[in-house]
Amino acid sequence: MPGQQVPDAPRADEPPAHDSRPREEPTPHTSQEPAPGAPAARPARAAAAARPAVPLLAALALWGYAVRHTDVSALDDYGLVGALHPAFWVGLAVLTAGFWFTVRDPRRRSRWPLAHVLGLLVMERATQALLYPTPLYAWAWKHDAVVDHLLTSGGLQDAARLGDMAVYDQWPGFFAAQAALVRLLGVDNAAMYMAWWPLVSSVLLLLPLLLIYRTFTTDRRLIWTAVWLFCVTNWVGQDYFSPQSVAFALHLGVLAVVLRRYSSRMTASTASTASTASSGSSGPSGSDGPKGLDGPDGRGGVRQGQAVWAVLLSLLVVAVVVSHQLTPGMLVVTLLALALTRRHRDWLPLVTTVVIYLAWCLTAALPFLSAAMPDMIRSVGDVGANVETGYGTTPTGAGAVAMSWAARLLSGSVLLLALAGVLRQRVLRRRAFPLLLLAAAPLPMFVASSYGSEMIFRVLMFMLPGAAFFAAAALLPGVRASDAEAADAAARLRYGAWLAPLVLLAGTLAFVPSYSGKDRINYFPPREVALVQRLFDQAPDGSLVVAANRNYPLAYEQYWRVDHYWFLDDDRRHVDEIVRDPAGVLARDMAAVDAPARAYFLLTQGQTANSEMNGQLDEAQLRHVRESVADSPRFERVAENSAGVLYVLKPAS
Repeated sequence: MPGQQVPDAPRADEPPAHDSRPREEPTPHTSQEPAPGAPAARPARAAAAARPAVPLLAALALWGYAVRHTDVSALDDYGLVGALHPAFWVGLAVLTAGFWFTVRDPRRRSRWPLAHVLGLLVMERATQALLYPTPLYAWAWKHDAVVDHLLTSGGLQDAARLGDMAVYDQWPGFFAAQAALVRLLGVDNAAMYMAWWPLVSSVLLLLPLLLIYRTFTTDRRLIWTAVWLFCVTNWVGQDYFSPQSVAFALHLGVLAVVLRRYSSRMTASTASTASTASSGSSGPSGSDGPKGLDGPDGRGGVRQGQAVWAVLLSLLVVAVVVSHQLTPGMLVVTLLALALTRRHRDWLPLVTTVVIYLAWCLTAALPFLSAAMPDMIRSVGDVGANVETGYGTTPTGAGAVAMSWAARLLSGSVLLLALAGVLRQRVLRRRAFPLLLLAAAPLPMFVASSYGSEMIFRVLMFMLPGAAFFAAAALLPGVRASDAEAADAAARLRYGAWLAPLVLLAGTLAFVPSYSGKDRINYFPPREVALVQRLFDQAPDGSLVVAANRNYPLAYEQYWRVDHYWFLDDDRRHVDEIVRDPAGVLARDMAAVDAPARAYFLLTQGQTANSEMNGQLDEAQLRHVRESVADSPRFERVAENSAGVLYVLKPAS
């Protein structure tokens, strides 16, 4: 009846008389007299309550020791894997064991699994921030340059001023927010804090993940194991200082709102079952219907609540749309898949997203889309090319190949586990069907585009929330929708007692090479930063910077006044010409720069590492290029250190 709270309905496979709510433990003092031995029992209870902290603290202590005794001054082709102190690996093993023995008891409080997951994120994402004195990833430095442009120019600009970089001014949400944050913190630029962004962005994912998973179960074993698997398999590196990192969190936030607040009303049979059970069950086991839409205020309260959630949904969608190009498309595809099911046949979220997305594309983003549309149309349907280019160039060398295979095996394993969970857990397959859609919905994007040779990585990342849930279900025997049922199933634990923690440990250890195995490419030592900074400190407006590739710090610094040319991005024929006669061909390519602008040639260790490990030019070929330029009378050396060299083309006589 209106104004009355509708209790959660039991599942069809659940015996009607069974109350799935966890029973409260009796209090120690149920009579007027103190329980015998109660004072002596207090220290024992306190010790038992604090026991989960022991492996967590031990793991963090080992991690701290490892960080202090790890040297990253000479990384090899195995990246951080070859440099880490052995105590780091022991700490990961201790942390994983502590997490498993904490989470396997469904009646233990959720604060301990949460503490272990936070400890995992610190060990995974904060290690690099502490070890490396400069931020990782050339793309992070690029995004810092975009923030600096907004701070310098004071507004957005078009392609007539910025060329290809104008695309960032057409999706400025992330960069505008960062510019405001830079001013609020009073720092010089975003580089002052962006090394810590992977940790921050990963923590931001926890709340929407937990909300999504709790929509389908309150079995804390399943929820926290899924969260752990998500953290250790999310290796694709989109958590760095980038619009994608925030847009992905917002994407999950939209899905959490839709799954929890926009489910269709219960079917007649389910509603009938709910009415018969309303006097005996209103626990947290969950139902197929929506959570929390009906309240004591009656229909008016429902309408008011729906309006509030509609506003929140719209704000989240706007933030996604103005910040990133790909994520809104992924969101539309996922919401469409949900809307086609009976359980989520509410079209409001999808229509809202499509309207906001189209409004932005037809206004602010129209210049970029008009120029890019022909290439986008040509790539539609070319699945082979979209997938084949997903790994970019070919990893070369034992280290690069090993790290690449570690990442692929980790991703393949979690997807196979998810398939096993879908086949094995019939109840969850039906109850958590929307999570299956979350995992499958991104797959059609392979047909749409290669997204700059990264579509396979992005699809994998968007599949992970759903895949991690069913992968966790495959590891846990007898998972249920509630903690009480999970406790009964835990008593029948057999193979899961050893298989699950071993799989978790293997995935946790495999994350390190997958995530940081290419740090020789991604890390730029301070001397390399100083060399590049010297270039931009002296380059006049309109100057040209020529380099092998864009893998160096500050590669896009002051892009609104300095041009760049990376010759390895050219066709193979022209690259072969440069290899045959480096100084002659480069001088010819750089000669079009008019005074007072200058043409610079920059070669750094970051470019060399990227070229070698990705099978472009090897060390001997790059050394030949450098020596040819050094010997040419047409070039003058400006600066040099152990991280690279900088030359300028002399003016023509």
